[in-house]
Amino acid sequence: MAASRALLPTQHAAAAASPAGARARLAAASASLPFGARLRVRCATLSSPAPVAEVESPARRISGAGSDGALRPKPAVLVAEKLSEAGLAVLREFADVECAYGMSPAELLSRVSQFDALIVRSGTKVTREVLEAGRGRLRVVGRAGVGIDNVDLQAATEAGCLVVNAPTANTVAAAEHGIALLASMARNVSQADAALKAGKWQRSKYVGVSLVGKTLAIMGFGKVGSEVARRAKGLGMHVIAHDPYAPADRARAIGVELVSFDEAIARADFISLHMPLIPTTSKIFNDESFAKMKTGVRIINVARGGVIDEDALVRALDSGKVAQAALDVFTVEPPAKDSKLVLHENVTVTPHLGASTVEAQEGVAIEIAEAVVGALKGELAATAVNAPMVPAEVMSELAPYVSLAEKLGRLAVQLVAGESGIKGVKVVYTTARGPDDLDTRLLRAMVTKGLVEPVSSTFVNLVNADYSAKQRGLRITEERVAHDSPAAEAPLESIQVRLSQVQSKFAGAISDGGDIVLEGRVKYGVPHLTLVGPYEVDVSLEGNLILCRQIDQPGMIGKVGNILGQRNVNISFMSVGRTFRGKQAIMAIGVDEEPNKETLEKIGGIPAIEEFVFLEL
Repeated sequence: MAASRALLPTQHAAAAASPAGARARLAAASASLPFGARLRVRCATLSSPAPVAEVESPARRISGAGSDGALRPKPAVLVAEKLSEAGLAVLREFADVECAYGMSPAELLSRVSQFDALIVRSGTKVTREVLEAGRGRLRVVGRAGVGIDNVDLQAATEAGCLVVNAPTANTVAAAEHGIALLASMARNVSQADAALKAGKWQRSKYVGVSLVGKTLAIMGFGKVGSEVARRAKGLGMHVIAHDPYAPADRARAIGVELVSFDEAIARADFISLHMPLIPTTSKIFNDESFAKMKTGVRIINVARGGVIDEDALVRALDSGKVAQAALDVFTVEPPAKDSKLVLHENVTVTPHLGASTVEAQEGVAIEIAEAVVGALKGELAATAVNAPMVPAEVMSELAPYVSLAEKLGRLAVQLVAGESGIKGVKVVYTTARGPDDLDTRLLRAMVTKGLVEPVSSTFVNLVNADYSAKQRGLRITEERVAHDSPAAEAPLESIQVRLSQVQSKFAGAISDGGDIVLEGRVKYGVPHLTLVGPYEVDVSLEGNLILCRQIDQPGMIGKVGNILGQRNVNISFMSVGRTFRGKQAIMAIGVDEEPNKETLEKIGGIPAIEEFVFLEL
């Protein structure tokens, strides 16, 4: 089978075809890929420029001739929010650039169809309506910054529009702001400044604390977190960190100790937050978390406001559990004028200034300009957060295996104990096809997607999968096992994901070789889980999953089924695998709803059940 490819329409192809024709082709491509709409991710090798039609639109300027001798129209770029002159200069070397700051949504809708690329910051919403209005010409959306919450990625992908961002240029600025808040909070700078300007000289009231010898816990040891660690070490602080994906060698090189979440918050004098806002981190700092901290701990947040339960933080501040907080981000921005958190005497606040330095703004502008220009040229972009669509004939064959690969990765990462992290990943394909007849890049990318996305804000696709894995220290290898049925029509017999050198939340998933092992197959077009550690099971990967390791004895299925039934949790599939009769067994239960904590504890309380885990798909 040919390698998976997809084309980003070039500006000359779009100019040569009518808008109606382009819409029809895009609609046909979208209709041919029903499964892809659920993935949020597409896989692509971007096209190289194609010849332009001889007749050019008079509304567009002509650039130089290509290698084929044909004149090419200059692409047009609309910059909807302020971009530094350095970034605009990069754009102007390649494209016609129009800056239209402060447009209303209606104005953007009316104008977007005149441009090949659109650049925004966080204030402009690139909605489905905007992308629909740009169909036929708009090919690239550039987000000058990291977050892409204001861009409808699904609609962009359906429209064949590539979305790129600028994730690295503001790293140092954010780290410096975190350190600035850390120091100013420790020495009561903002409170003392306000008091003195109000005519009060209160030296004794604003006695601070020293940073030397104190323990700083960095929650999220990515680009910004590691830069904060370097600076904190220079201040004489002892730095620990929690991040399940942080490479141990990088942490050691900086002199940082990697620990579990609970250990980090329990040992810290200061806690600096640098984690993404995803379902598993939403309000992760809550009443329960604060209760585990030292009395008098101090918290800094320059990441995302939603990782803190703000009402719980106010309670912790009032009780003295948290001595002080320094916040640059909030759940709702701007926060309410009467916010108890913002007005609290022991809280230092800034209005989301993490990336607000002259140098960072210029760096972001250059980074996004280069990404947009590269995308318009048809080059691969490491900062792409989506990608154009896979051809229908490739996707139709691989679709269920793509889903299987992602779900195996998603299940595997949930089995890893937080303090151990992931060191090595092996993906084993059992297939009757030769290497030239089965391109596994898409499948490897989807395993990476399943491993990375549940614990980060990264969107993984074929373009950035290997880069995303490398950035997180994931060493992914692949192995092919020949299937003994050469006549098999299916591209794959099974996919197995093995995580080595890890601790597991569920001991039953550990194979005889000490790895977490999950294997799956596609049956009747539906992904199934068929192996957990050494135990054979057979459960459809739909909804959610409960795994129980138990003593093999009669009545276990009925006991668990009764508990779930009494609490109105519907069972979609149930399968039991065992090693030997009367020994240990694994029960795999597919459920439509997420059982509450009480229900899961009830299951865990059955005497014959040795351990259990709930996994989300």
